[in-house]
Amino acid sequence: MSEQSNARRAGAAVGRAASSAARGTRSAIRKNPTADKVYRTGVGVVGGSTLALGVVLMPLPGPGTLIVLGGLGILATEFEGARRVSGRANAAAQKVARKASEAARAARARRDAARTAAPTPAPPAAPTPR
Repeated sequence: MSEQSNARRAGAAVGRAASSAARGTRSAIRKNPTADKVYRTGVGVVGGSTLALGVVLMPLPGPGTLIVLGGLGILATEFEGARRVSGRANAAAQKVARKASEAARAARARRDAARTAAPTPAPPAAPTPR
């Protein structure tokens, strides 16, 4: 068995254990109304701040849109409205990424076809001095 498959299985096992622990912790928090309010408020503050930061960074070059999606993802862990918006935003982002990938593939194919179809002309000979 390869080392990669062992590493993948070990990673999956750790992921399952962490997910199970998180679910157990969250269910314990839900049982206590005060802790639940504090937790939801914390998620709202962190998610809202991340979302606001992404909106501010959108006009600048960089990952503003990805930060917005991350903020929506954080909010979606606790709020149903954010879950619906996050689902639609993620679907739109996947559609845009798919179109960008197809456009890049088409441009690469055109560039490769142009390279093979027309050989590059030789540069003109330098004039001889008189």
